[in-house]
Amino acid sequence: MTVAQMRALSKALENVLSPSAVTVLQKRYLQRDEEGNPVEAAADMFARVAENIAQAERGYQPGADPDRVAAQFFELMAGLKFLPNSPTLMNAGRDLQQLSACFVLPVEDSMESIFTAIKNAALVHQSGGGTGFSFSRLRPKNDIVKSTNGVASGPVSFMRVFDTATETIKQGGTRRGANMGILRVDHPDILEFITAKEDEGVLNNFNISVGVTEEFMQAVLNNGEYVVRNPRDGQEVARYRAREVFDLIVNLAWKNGEPGIVFLDRLNRDNPTPHVGQIESTNPCGEQPLLPYESCNLGSVNLRLMVTDGEVDWDELRRVTRLAVRFLDNVIDMNRYPLPEIERMTKGNRKIGLGVMGWADMLMRLGIPYDSPEAEELARKVMGFIDAEAIRASEDLAEERGVFPNYEGSIWEARGRRVRNATLTTIAPTGTISIIAGSSSGIEPLFALAFIRNVLDNTQLPEAHPFFEEVTRARGLYSPGLMRAVAAKGSLRHIEGVPDDMKRVFATAHDVSPEWHIRMQAAFQEHTDNAVSKTVNFPNSAGPSEVENVYLMAYQLGAKGVTIYRDGSRVDQVLSIGEVKKAGGASGNGHKPEFVPGDLCPTCGQRTAAPRGSRGGVLHGETREKITGCGSLYVTVNEDDLGPREVFANMGKAGGCASASTEAMGRLISLAFRYGASPDKIVKQLKGIRCHVPLGLGPRQILSCPDAIAKAIADKYLQEMPYAEHETEVEQLEMPIAYAQGACPECGGAIEHEGGCVVCRACGYSKCA
Repeated sequence: MTVAQMRALSKALENVLSPSAVTVLQKRYLQRDEEGNPVEAAADMFARVAENIAQAERGYQPGADPDRVAAQFFELMAGLKFLPNSPTLMNAGRDLQQLSACFVLPVEDSMESIFTAIKNAALVHQSGGGTGFSFSRLRPKNDIVKSTNGVASGPVSFMRVFDTATETIKQGGTRRGANMGILRVDHPDILEFITAKEDEGVLNNFNISVGVTEEFMQAVLNNGEYVVRNPRDGQEVARYRAREVFDLIVNLAWKNGEPGIVFLDRLNRDNPTPHVGQIESTNPCGEQPLLPYESCNLGSVNLRLMVTDGEVDWDELRRVTRLAVRFLDNVIDMNRYPLPEIERMTKGNRKIGLGVMGWADMLMRLGIPYDSPEAEELARKVMGFIDAEAIRASEDLAEERGVFPNYEGSIWEARGRRVRNATLTTIAPTGTISIIAGSSSGIEPLFALAFIRNVLDNTQLPEAHPFFEEVTRARGLYSPGLMRAVAAKGSLRHIEGVPDDMKRVFATAHDVSPEWHIRMQAAFQEHTDNAVSKTVNFPNSAGPSEVENVYLMAYQLGAKGVTIYRDGSRVDQVLSIGEVKKAGGASGNGHKPEFVPGDLCPTCGQRTAAPRGSRGGVLHGETREKITGCGSLYVTVNEDDLGPREVFANMGKAGGCASASTEAMGRLISLAFRYGASPDKIVKQLKGIRCHVPLGLGPRQILSCPDAIAKAIADKYLQEMPYAEHETEVEQLEMPIAYAQGACPECGGAIEHEGGCVVCRACGYSKCA
């Protein structure tokens, strides 16, 4: 297939892609002109990437034909059988040419090292990568600093500096900055670290995980103590009750999903090049352990397309795996690295991470329930097959191109196997590339079998998983009503009239018990060089003991780390409910009820409330735009000559919980205005409410949509009218509420928690790099 033939497939490929895939490609991947309009189609993108990555062939075979290899790479991607990580799709063949997703940067115990790491992280983020850090080498809070005769501020304080720098960069809007922060469990500041994200809005650009040791886990199991050491000199400073620390980790994870845990000793047990260095951290989603200054490029085989006539197509899986290994090895040579240290370390080990997506799709097409021993065994068989074929492909490349430079002293040399790549397999959260591929994400079960898509004029249409719709039609069960019911309930298992075999096979994330989530992760981990990204989903009703059980299972079954998410656990916040103390029998606004509405109050000179519940006649107003972490919020305030009478608050994009909530707030504020509430009272109750995605810094920071509405009202009234001088005393009542992080800030669609990250499958929004 020639390059010209590749490009001729553009129209055919566009017909294969789902509407969500087209949206994601147009918003995040396709090359654009100066006005922001896409100048390439999906097939053009795949051709651009294939041609660029195939150029690496020239470095090994002077007479090589890159066009032939490019055609093979193009067929692999355009057929949606394999896709590389997002930076490769975005940047290959373009000016940036930064192709890796995963980086780990060192943080040593000096100001110079700390701020060098911040600078280097900014360069990595700017290039489209995510960064992992271990803060375990930093001396603890209040430790001595001889150079200044002062005391250290500790790892957590410096993490906040990294977080602020990441917030500032935000990777130019193409890919959001994301960090992993790890602290060893035997660091003196571990308790502060575990609770660092207890309050929402703190370290928003970090996932955090505790680096757990074998010593610690054995102490947990034996109800004993473990040693805590100062990293400055390695001296013992305390002994902690392991069970108490473990319980704190569990309770914080139950509360809001963090911290996760990473089994550091296991990462180093499988470290292929221990003579080069020790593994101390991972990439932001935890699946890629890396040495300091190391990077890795990832890619995933689409298992949805590895099923033919109800059977796994092993021959096709072999072909795709071997070609994908060649592709990823080429990426290492074509990559433009953000730092020379990263280039040296990456090319010294030549790590790649080949994984899978579409696992849930494969199981459904084979008629196997996700939560079954049969699925668990197939996971071992499929990943074992991919791992074995990847090793053979790497051995072939070693014959052709040579082993990786750091081969001597590696575990591969000890095994007697000459390979091109120090690691070969990784199970990553496939996020947006699985949307492009039309497959389920990574090894996760389906998030939903059907959902409601908002289209023009706020029309809502049910949209079902293609294979689920195919089966329901074939069995005479399909109807829009069924799809709406499935979308509303989020599961097939709670709908009457559906055969039991379909309920078992078409499982969603919350149909699968946490124990089966971790068993599936462990099954894939058995044949994965690096680690497995997997979110263990819990219902909101789950207790801390259930989280504890999964953490212990992860340790016992051989996982290298674990991330959990309890539905609705983010954001846990304290909502202040103001109850106005009424003065001298007056009504709630402080004005005596016998006053005629519209008269001036003899006490404060303000006009009293308009007739209760009445909107009045013609109103006039203005609209203010407030940029929130969930997108643009447009706040319209209409008034008459007595003051504000109604508020409309609309998100910039329709749909989702965020849009519904802002509309509801607008209605309630309007009702409050009509019943006599003054703007300062509304502002006082809404300002300062914080959500999971605050935006900006300093006095202009928008903490949430309620905070944005408060600021819009304050901009109009509190700078012009002396309401603030007449604030009544407010008694604060605390009411803890759980806000499920369930609405995409860009399109309002449902978001999925996956591998320590979130992704929207409707538009491709992702919180993590």
